[in-house]
Amino acid sequence: MMHLDPLTRRQLARFRSTKRGWYSALILVLLIASTAVTELLVNNRALVVNYQGEWHFPTYADFKPGSTFGLDYAYETNYRELQASLAQSGDGFVIMPPVPFSPYEINSYDGLFAPHPPSAAQQHYLGTDTAGRDVLARLAYGFRIAIWFSLVLLVATFVVGIAVGCAMGYYGGVTDLIGQRVIEVWSNVPMLYIIIIIASVITPDFWILMGLLFVFGWMGMTWYMRTATYREAARDYVLAAKSLGASDSRIIFRHILPNTLSLIVTFIPFAVTGGIGSLTSLDYLGYGLPPPTPSWGELLKQGTDNLDSAWIVTSVVTALVGLLVMVTFVGEAIRDAFDPKQHTTYE
Repeated sequence: MMHLDPLTRRQLARFRSTKRGWYSALILVLLIASTAVTELLVNNRALVVNYQGEWHFPTYADFKPGSTFGLDYAYETNYRELQASLAQSGDGFVIMPPVPFSPYEINSYDGLFAPHPPSAAQQHYLGTDTAGRDVLARLAYGFRIAIWFSLVLLVATFVVGIAVGCAMGYYGGVTDLIGQRVIEVWSNVPMLYIIIIIASVITPDFWILMGLLFVFGWMGMTWYMRTATYREAARDYVLAAKSLGASDSRIIFRHILPNTLSLIVTFIPFAVTGGIGSLTSLDYLGYGLPPPTPSWGELLKQGTDNLDSAWIVTSVVTALVGLLVMVTFVGEAIRDAFDPKQHTTYE
């Protein structure tokens, strides 16, 4: 069993006492965990098929032709139709996910042109987009892409930004001067123009966009860490550690970084929301992930271009605002719980 020190237990207790941050964190953890099993929740493949006594689990299996279940075609089975067919024949049953549509599946209905409004009878709970694809399915898969894009970008930019900022602030001198000049020059390169040029030459994917935003995104944290490290390096506890012969790495990792933790956690929510906002903005402008990749930005573009189909823009704006607000609440709660300046007394 893991034992936490008293300081950590107090910090966790303070975090839980901030109710909106605590409940937002629980919801976010559940949402992020659900991205690992999105196919079990939103998919046009059945979870379970029992046909003539044989069991099939198509969700993570290779595609199964309709002939496997006695249908007269060799392409992939339409499990919604199979569900209705087996219910009538009594040869078995089909269990579908709660949202039985793929984010790429185009749905058409006699006499109705896409987009289709929300309909519980057709199981399009948030309607369809202009191509007839289920909005809820594209929101779910778009969330998985956006949140993991933002989290990976957060880790990459913070690791590099904190490392470079600490080196500049701690060592100073030539290291600091060279670092400042490099950052000043690089920060003046227009990121959007670079992305437009690259997108005109190649089709950007997840990792290309990640690399581009990382190359231009690490500098913001560097400035803050440089200032914080420069200030902490002049404190008496750092001078005492140096006089006792502590190594530079020990001073940075055991003394300076813990005392800049409040600064780091303060910027975490802004970095997460910034990553989501950047990807959404690029997708909205048409320079992000290629179609038909599920994307909140692409849905937002559809919604603003088709305001008469209000369910599209309402769904994506509600999801985007709700996610960003929850991330902000969590960041505030973490900052309040782990900031030593708010919970330190002097006698």
